[in-house]
Amino acid sequence: MMTAVAVPVAAQVSLATVVDMAERNSTAVRIAAADVRKARAALSESKDVFFPSLQFGTGIPAFPEEGFTGSPPTLWSTTVQSLVFSVPQNHYIQAARAGLQAASANLKDAREQVALDASSAYIELDAVNREMDAAQKQQEFAARLVTIEEERAEAGVDPLSNLLQAKLTAANIKLNRLHLETRRDVLIEQISALTGLAANAVIPQHDSIPAIPQIRADEPKPTPAGIEAARLEMQAKLSLAKGDQDVNYFPQLNFFAQYNRNTTLLNDVNSFFARPLPANNLSSGFSIQVPLFDMGHRAKARESAADALRAKVEAEQAERQNDIQIAQLTGTIRELDTMAEIASLKQQIAQEQLKTVLTEMEVGNGSGSGPGSTPQPSPKAEQLARIDESQKLEESLDSSFDLAKARLSLLRALGHMGDWLNELNVK
Repeated sequence: MMTAVAVPVAAQVSLATVVDMAERNSTAVRIAAADVRKARAALSESKDVFFPSLQFGTGIPAFPEEGFTGSPPTLWSTTVQSLVFSVPQNHYIQAARAGLQAASANLKDAREQVALDASSAYIELDAVNREMDAAQKQQEFAARLVTIEEERAEAGVDPLSNLLQAKLTAANIKLNRLHLETRRDVLIEQISALTGLAANAVIPQHDSIPAIPQIRADEPKPTPAGIEAARLEMQAKLSLAKGDQDVNYFPQLNFFAQYNRNTTLLNDVNSFFARPLPANNLSSGFSIQVPLFDMGHRAKARESAADALRAKVEAEQAERQNDIQIAQLTGTIRELDTMAEIASLKQQIAQEQLKTVLTEMEVGNGSGSGPGSTPQPSPKAEQLARIDESQKLEESLDSSFDLAKARLSLLRALGHMGDWLNELNVK
């Protein structure tokens, strides 16, 4: 008895799915998310010092005490303490809040970078697959061309050099296809590593790729996440430096309360006091710490100021580098746009030339058969025209991908990557 076994069939995966899985699978995104959780905890820690903390301790005697120990023996004690007023702590809270915002911006920046990498690889793989379809047709046309030349060489119509030229054309087409196969395999492995998908499941869905908007550098633009993160990190370091500086000049007010449950077990403490030791003891009050001279805190303030200066310089450097990248991408896109237009026109010309050859082969070229007339195209001319048309299609697809990749990079540099991701979700 034979049992039917279901064999999983690889299905197409959309660009939105690839980007989503890449973000979930990315170690950079997970690290940035952990930094956000850490920054959120740091902000809570900086504010929670104003809430009373409760501590409990026990001191059950193990052996009988001998003599006066210097402190009343206790069974257990409870302490409550909190910060009441501190100017530096307010700066620390501001630093922690800016740090959380910077971590969130870094998380957004990491997601956008992963989305850019995944989208670029996906769009390139889609283009390569379409180029491979054209390359497959070229191989078929080249094989047919070689067959035609072999027949013509055997019949003595064409010289042997024509046959060798046809074989060279076929070999070049084969080499081009091998290059495309290698490029495809690398892209599949890249997408597989980004998303965690199995290699045989990475099949692009062309309809899932939305049109990439043409954004100009002179248009109003939001601040890119990376630049925003650098600015917020600078603000956090400045607030931290201000807090470390104010520690040396502003007093600090704290509240405390303590309860002790004293015991006379295993000790003769009452023999050292005029009155018996009370069992319940409660004390409370406010403590004021006034800074007078602390070289350690002064050095810490100078260290924090240096960190703040470094963060400021790094933020300025990030902005300058982003401006340079925008200028470079803007110029590159203008060139790639023109190159894509040229490649498209060449493809259209090749298509029209192929149509002309096919028409002339079917109905003749109308020049007659007398001396000086143009000979009617042969099957060899047809294959050459088909090969040329397929090659021009490849060039057009490659130019279109280069343009799309540059536009995506410009979107990210201008801070519009979020718009692209929203477009993916709608698509």
